[in-house]
Amino acid sequence: MTKHIHALLGIQPIKSPLHRLRHSLLLLICALALILGGNVTSAWAKDTNSVHHKSTYATGVARDAKGRIARSSSAKKEFMKQTGYPNGRPGYVVDHIVPLKRGGADTPANMQWQTIAEGKAKDKIE
Repeated sequence: MTKHIHALLGIQPIKSPLHRLRHSLLLLICALALILGGNVTSAWAKDTNSVHHKSTYATGVARDAKGRIARSSSAKKEFMKQTGYPNGRPGYVVDHIVPLKRGGADTPANMQWQTIAEGKAKDKIE
């Protein structure tokens, strides 16, 4: 049966015992999804794609069409208005104090002005 599922998904069996166990579990899940009428290929793609992201990749966070974390433009505009720079602050960017990927809120209370240089340096380590 696993040969049929491997053929359906277009994958090759794995030789390593640990990988074989992991793939066997995935194949079992896919088989159950087939039985229950689920979409096997999207379930498989979600698992295999997750391997390519860093451990810092946020899961369970709303994302836009390009895969980036969705941000509230109204919250950003409100922050800019509250701080006296409704049209932006030259040489600065709006930064989240607690990053969105770490569970920070997308609200004005979690935003600060940060110089462009500081923002670039912070983005390298986040």
